[in-house]
Amino acid sequence: MTSFSVDTRDQAFVLYEMLEIEQLLQYEPYRDYDRSMFDMALELSAKLSRETVWPTFAVADREGASLKDGQVRVPACYHALRDAFIESGLAAVHVPVELGGQGMPLLMDTAVREHVIFNMGFNLYMEASVGAANLIANHGSEAQKSTYMAPMYAGTWGGTMALTEPAAGTDVGALTTRAIKQPDGSYRLVGSKIFISGGDSDLYSNIIHPVLARIEGDPAGAGGVSIFLVPKFLVNADGSLGRRNDYTISGIEHKMGLKGSATCAMSFGDQQDCYGEILGEPRQGLRIMFQMMNEARIGMGIQGVGTASLAYLQALKYATERVQSSDATQAKDPNAAKVPIIRHPDVRRMLMWMKTHVEGMRGLVYFCSLADDKAHCTSGTEGATWDGIRDLLIPIVKAYCTDIGFRVTDLALQTHGGYGYTQDYPIEQLMRDMKIGSIYEGTNGVQALDLIGRKLGMNKGETFKALVTMMQERVHRHKDQPLLAPLVGPMIQAIKDLVGSAVYFQECSKSGKQIVPLVKAYPFLNLFGTVALGWFHYWAAGIAAPKFLAIAAENGVDPNDQAAVTALAKRHADAAYYLGKLHGATFYLKNVLPEASLLAATIKNEDLSLLAISDESFAS
Repeated sequence: MTSFSVDTRDQAFVLYEMLEIEQLLQYEPYRDYDRSMFDMALELSAKLSRETVWPTFAVADREGASLKDGQVRVPACYHALRDAFIESGLAAVHVPVELGGQGMPLLMDTAVREHVIFNMGFNLYMEASVGAANLIANHGSEAQKSTYMAPMYAGTWGGTMALTEPAAGTDVGALTTRAIKQPDGSYRLVGSKIFISGGDSDLYSNIIHPVLARIEGDPAGAGGVSIFLVPKFLVNADGSLGRRNDYTISGIEHKMGLKGSATCAMSFGDQQDCYGEILGEPRQGLRIMFQMMNEARIGMGIQGVGTASLAYLQALKYATERVQSSDATQAKDPNAAKVPIIRHPDVRRMLMWMKTHVEGMRGLVYFCSLADDKAHCTSGTEGATWDGIRDLLIPIVKAYCTDIGFRVTDLALQTHGGYGYTQDYPIEQLMRDMKIGSIYEGTNGVQALDLIGRKLGMNKGETFKALVTMMQERVHRHKDQPLLAPLVGPMIQAIKDLVGSAVYFQECSKSGKQIVPLVKAYPFLNLFGTVALGWFHYWAAGIAAPKFLAIAAENGVDPNDQAAVTALAKRHADAAYYLGKLHGATFYLKNVLPEASLLAATIKNEDLSLLAISDESFAS
C-alpha cells in the first residue's frame, strides 16, 4: 500500500510497530493527541503530495527562479503551493501550539515531511523560515520574539540561513562580514554572502535573515563570530513594515537542480546602512546557528529518504508495466511470452537494493527524530542519553542518507533504461535535485570529520556505548526466532566491526597516529551507516517474523511450504508485507551488510598513500 511518494504501510510499521510513537503520548506535550490525529496528518500530507506538490515539481524546474530589478521571482506555481501548505498546517507540524503550530512530535513532523520533501526546491523556502523562527524562539529577546516569530510561523514572512562567504566556504570562522555597533544598541552590517538558499523571493512580504558576522574588535576565528537578525524590511513599532534594508541580491546561481529555489549572492551595507539586531549574546553566533544547522541536517536526511522513496516507487511502477524479453528460464524459447522487466534478475537486484535502503533509511531518520523527542520529554540520565544519541546520529543521517538517496535515484534511472535519461520521466530531475544533499549544510566529508572528531567521543564515549548496547540488546531479543537464525551471525559480526573500528581510532589517537582517523573518517561514516541500516532491518524482521507466523497459523499454512506461503501472500496483504520485511532483511544482511567488514578492514590497513602522493603527481 502506497501513497504517491511513500509506502504508507511501511511508514505505519516504523511509526507504530517499531518505534511505538504512541508511547510519547504519556508525556505532557503530547497527551492531547492520539493515533487518529497522527493518521489524519499523514493522510493530509499524502493528499497534498499527490494533488498539489507533485503537479508543481517539473513545472517549477522548467520555469526556475529569476532575478529582476533586485527582486527574486519564484515559479508562479509556488504561490498556490505555499497557500496550500499554510492552510493545511503541515508547515508547522512540530511548532508548539502556543506559537501557532500543531505541537506534534518531531517524529510525526518527519513522517509528514517525507511525503512532500521530494519537491525540495519549494520546501527549502518553508523549512528555512521555520528554522529561522526556531532560532528566535530559543535565543531571541522578548522584543524579537513578539516582532518576528508569529508572521514567520504563520508563513507570511520568510527566513533564511546566511552563513557562507566567497572566501570562507566551509571555514565559517574565516568570515569577513563586519557588524558595527550603534549608539542605540543596533548594528550595521557590511559584507557579502553566497549560496544563500531562498535569500530572496516574492513568496513573503518580509524576510528575516539570521546572518553570521564579526563585531568590530572581536577576535578572529570561530570564537569571535556573532549572529544578527537582518530584516528585508525594517519593522515599525506597530508591526507595519518600514524602509527596505540596505542589502542587495547581487545574483542567483544557475544550478544543476533545485531550480525553483533561488540560491542568492547577497551584499550587505553598500550604503553603510544595513540594520541588524544581535541574536543572543556576542561571540555565540556559531553555537546558536548550530541549532538551525542540526535541524537542517535532519531535514537533509529526510530529503534523502523522501526523494529515494519516490524514485524507488517510480522505478517499481515502471518495472511492473514495461514488458520486454522473455523470462530468463525461457530465454531459448523464441515463442516464449514477453514479461514485465520486474521478472528479470538484474532488475530485481536493483529494485531490492533500492527498497531495502529506502526502508533502512526510513528507520534511521525516524529513530533520530524519536531520540530528539525523547530527549525533550525525559530528564536526568535518560534525557541526556537520548540527547546524545540524536547528536551522534545527525552526521550519519545527513551524510549517509543523502549519499544513499542519490544512489537510489541512480538505480531508479537505470531501471528506466534510456527513458530514465529523458525528461519524459521524473527520475532525471530527482537525481539532479538530490545531488546537492551531499554538499549543503556541511559537506559529507565534513560530516565524517564531525562524527569521528566530536560525536564519537561525546561523554567520554558513553553515548556511542549506549547506542551499541541498544543494538546488542535487539540482537539478543530476537536471536531465538527460527526465521531470524540466518541473520544473527551477520548482525553480531557487523556490530563487532563497528565497535572494533571505533576502538581502533581511539588507539590511533593514543599512539600518535591521529592522522589515520582523519584519513579514514569517511569510510567509518559509511561503516556506521551500513551497520545502522542492518540493525533496523534486523529489528524490523524481529517484529515481522512472529506476526507472519501468526497469520500463517491462522490460515493453516505451513511456513516451510513455499507454494502455500506464496499463495497466502497473494490474498493476505499483511502476510505479504511481513514476508517482504523478512525477505528485505535477508537480502540486506546477506548482500549489503558484509560491506561493513570490508570497510573495517580498509579502516585498519593504515594505508596513507593519498597523503604520500605529491600534489604534482595527481596531474601526472
